[in-house]
Amino acid sequence: MSFTLAASAEMLHTDLPYTERVTRLHDAGFEVEIWNWTTKDIDELVTTGARFSSMTGYITGDLLEPDGIEALLSSAARSVEVAEQLGCPRLNLHGTGLDGRGLPVRPVDVVTPAMWLTAADTLRRIAELGERAGRVFTLENLNLAVDHPGTPFARAEDTLALVRAVDSPGLRMNLDLYHAQIGEGNLVELTRRALPWVGEIQVADVPGRCEPGTGEIRYGAIAAALDAADWQGTVGLEGWAATDTDTALRRFRDAFSVPGFTD
Repeated sequence: MSFTLAASAEMLHTDLPYTERVTRLHDAGFEVEIWNWTTKDIDELVTTGARFSSMTGYITGDLLEPDGIEALLSSAARSVEVAEQLGCPRLNLHGTGLDGRGLPVRPVDVVTPAMWLTAADTLRRIAELGERAGRVFTLENLNLAVDHPGTPFARAEDTLALVRAVDSPGLRMNLDLYHAQIGEGNLVELTRRALPWVGEIQVADVPGRCEPGTGEIRYGAIAAALDAADWQGTVGLEGWAATDTDTALRRFRDAFSVPGFTD
């Protein structure tokens, strides 16, 4: 396969101290994804020698409100500094700030045309920051039905539209197929259309948000489509282990390592 595999230290090996989780994933041959960097010992993470695939690219803020925009830009700049320490190429964003339960800090019921224009302008400023720093911010799609009700610009189609509108190498889409399956479906076609704008793909099965092979998504078919498109990006497992992490990682690797595998 022409793409690389990463795994979330937030959701796997959860019985271990955080740095040990990172080390275990690295030793197993995976790049590592992390979330809120303010809760981590960054110097300690550097010593693991792990390759970090992505991290949260902001701490507070949103795309729409004046105070939220300034907070977003400020915390994104701080996140870039940490990304440079870790050698992390991608910094993840959402349509608005999320609380500890994954719910929007500022819920939005109806996204107006003015909101679309404001969000696109904010993301252009974020993209410029990424370009200057040699990093890529990725805007992640989320689902509204189960995990993130009230989040603006959550659907994959919305996220893709904003990334295309900004049209900058400093901003790409984090195509999360777990969220897209819940909200939209038609994953192979969605993936094919989005690939020119995708910075990373994240996966987990539905229902349950566990590793491929535990639910309804035929991830082998998606792997085959990526292989046929000669995509050379990163696929990250952002899901829980249905039984244990070693089994989850094996199932994930199997689903995304066999060209032409469709079942």
